[in-house]
Order: sequence, then C-alpha cells, then structure tokens
Amino acid sequence: MPRVMFTISYGIKPELREQYIGLTKEMREHFTNVGRKNYSVFEAKARKNQFTEVFITNSLEEFDALEDNQDEVTEALVRRLEEFVDDEGMKYSTLVEAV
Repeated sequence: MPRVMFTISYGIKPELREQYIGLTKEMREHFTNVGRKNYSVFEAKARKNQFTEVFITNSLEEFDALEDNQDEVTEALVRRLEEFVDDEGMKYSTLVEAV
C-alpha cells in the first residue's frame, strides 16, 4: 500500500508569529499524542513566516480518514490556525508514494 503525504502551506501574519509558534506546539501535541498522526510543521529556510504542515499516512484509507476523524479539539485548533494565516490563504497538496 502506498503512503500518502498531505501538506498544507501558508504564510502567517508576522505580528502573530509568537502566538502561532505556541499554537504549533499544541497542534503537534494533539495530533501526534492524541490523534496518533505522523505530523510535523516546517518553516521555509529562505522565507520567514512561511510554514508547511505535513501529515504522512500509511495508506490511502488512512489519508481518507484524516478529515472524517476530526474531534472537537482538532476543529478548534484549525479554527485558531485560520486567525494567523495571511491573505494568501492555505495551499493543499496530496502526494502518493510512487515506489
């Protein structure tokens, strides 16, 4: 079964950077410890305040269940995240392992 990498990329409002960093810690804690997800957040080396969240699932079925299995905490974290995102919005990408 191919693994799937799902990414969400966005810029954040510079004046909210510190609060955003705090939120990423909460998201990582919840998604990895409670939700048992393979989840990370990366900042672009050459573009400050440009971030990419990465979820890696072990199958297409697990990927399909990502959105279906959101609990109340996940929904609240996503709503909070939206407050930090700049006017460019979020960009989504889904990659399926080739080999």
